[in-house]
Amino acid sequence: MSNPSSVDLVTQLDADLTEAMKARDAVRLQVLRLLKAAMHNYSIEVKADLSPQQMLQILQKEAKKRQEAIVQYAAAERTDLVDQEQAELDILKTYLPEEPTEAEVSAAVDKAIADSAAVGTPSMGQIVSAVREHFGGAADGALIARLAHAALAKVNS
Repeated sequence: MSNPSSVDLVTQLDADLTEAMKARDAVRLQVLRLLKAAMHNYSIEVKADLSPQQMLQILQKEAKKRQEAIVQYAAAERTDLVDQEQAELDILKTYLPEEPTEAEVSAAVDKAIADSAAVGTPSMGQIVSAVREHFGGAADGALIARLAHAALAKVNS
């Protein structure tokens, strides 16, 4: 799904939840219920309906939790739990916009540096913010930071 509106995403989640119930797909049902609960809890916390950007952040946060759990379980050699977390992550990824490639992020970083005439690492936050805004939050922050740091180092030398 690429940049769904909040209403579209909620409608899609509800439809998929109903479909998972009918298909008796326990894993998908569990993930969708947890996702809806996370969104509901966050909307209570902010005392407002969620914007599409906030929903994307929640989706990314839930996906990141699964990725971190996979790393931990793999280190502990718990393949059963790795498989479970990977299945959940795969379900969450169907709702996330497609991540840009490293080359696309690198090009956006170079453009942001050129546009802002940034020099040195003090400008890194400005560059990372500009690139995240360019991709609407779909790009990985760690990748942006790594590429921005490398690009700014080249500019300085």
